[in-house]
Amino acid sequence: MIRIAVTKGRIEKDMCKLLKECGYDTETIENKDRELLIKTKDNIEMIFVKANDVLTFIEHGIVDLGIVGKDTLDESEFTEYNELLDLNIGKCYFALAAYPEYRNKVFNKREKIATKYPNIAKKYFAAKAENVEIIKMEGSVELGPIIGMTDAIVDLVETGSTLKANGLEVIEKISDISTRLISNKVSLKYKSKEIYEIVDKLNKKVKGDM
Repeated sequence: MIRIAVTKGRIEKDMCKLLKECGYDTETIENKDRELLIKTKDNIEMIFVKANDVLTFIEHGIVDLGIVGKDTLDESEFTEYNELLDLNIGKCYFALAAYPEYRNKVFNKREKIATKYPNIAKKYFAAKAENVEIIKMEGSVELGPIIGMTDAIVDLVETGSTLKANGLEVIEKISDISTRLISNKVSLKYKSKEIYEIVDKLNKKVKGDM
């Protein structure tokens, strides 16, 4: 049995489609209601959790594999996992965004940046040797500049429609993001055959060889 933790929501749906295209039986997943743990006919057990909990379950050896966005991996300080594959789904990117006048603005005091991802924002500005104040927000970070609390935001951008609707624009692209397949290091040692069978099938599909 291989146990996999999958991020709920869009990633869950995209991953289910990908597994089905690889020949796995996804009937029990497609027909689930509110179940959080599903067993398939392919000797796979899937747990549906929030993104950060994927790493928690990997860390504590609860699951063998995890399916989670690169944004969660980059924001976390947990490093005890193996990244096995870029699944090429859930694509978006991190960006610095603000009102257009931010580009030419001269700051006489420390900039304030709103974000849900303080670690990523800190690394980005540290690399630019800019000393900023990072303000963590859990909701719509776009409100930071709108209400005058911050000068800009660091956030994930998919279509850019929310930014545009609020008069903001991408100032600089930071990094590309997609969904990754990661493994528990112990599981990779003791269940390598079973894990790499899954990896090989997914890799062929992602590369268009199936």
